[in-house]
Amino acid sequence: MTFSCDERSSPNFNARPDGCAVDILLLHYTGMASAEAALDRLCDADAKVSAHYFVDEGGRVTRMVPEDLRAWHAGVGRWAGESDINGRSIGIEIANGGHDFGSPPYPDVQMAAVEALCLDILSRHPIPPARVLGHSDIAPGRKADPGEWFDWARLARAGIGLWVAPEPIVEGPSLAPGDRGDTVAEFQFMLASYGYGLEVLGHYDAATQDVVTAFQRHFRPAKVDGVADLSTVATLRRLVEAAKAAA
Repeated sequence: MTFSCDERSSPNFNARPDGCAVDILLLHYTGMASAEAALDRLCDADAKVSAHYFVDEGGRVTRMVPEDLRAWHAGVGRWAGESDINGRSIGIEIANGGHDFGSPPYPDVQMAAVEALCLDILSRHPIPPARVLGHSDIAPGRKADPGEWFDWARLARAGIGLWVAPEPIVEGPSLAPGDRGDTVAEFQFMLASYGYGLEVLGHYDAATQDVVTAFQRHFRPAKVDGVADLSTVATLRRLVEAAKAAA
């Protein structure tokens, strides 16, 4: 799919750090009542937020910040030991009301435009599949976008990002808040090895629950509860193996 790109400059950007290559593609939902209000905010100097691209519900793409500059979309976050996510990422804001406005579906025409835009970006930047991320991945507990109803599997079929079919949800033992021990530490290590900002402490604390919730939103969206059930653990294990194979 080809797409046209409108231009509307945002004043909210600065230079990327010297020598910092773009290696993350970060997807967001706007979480506002309308696309018009979201676009206005992203271009408002007082708001101090922006993104490189904006995609409305009708599939119209607007470029706000050139790719060689650092847009302000990620905020406080962490991935694979890096904390300046804005400095190394390209951000796409997708018009969607999000959790606060009823979790509306992403229209097919909008998803098609997101797919085409991502492929266009990836044609210029060698971003590894495992570093095509949602805002919730880099800021667990603080952000929930683009939400568990976002179609990551569709993007993966087009060659965008990493995806494995989630393991079925079945009854069985699980890890949950308050649990401690080597099994918890092994699970935390897998999450951290994939890239999530999580310390391996052997204690299933609130930070671990937030990361598991973020992981489920992206990779096991059928049940998002922050509990590491058999499905969650098996899906994570297969995802880590897939990331190693793709590296």
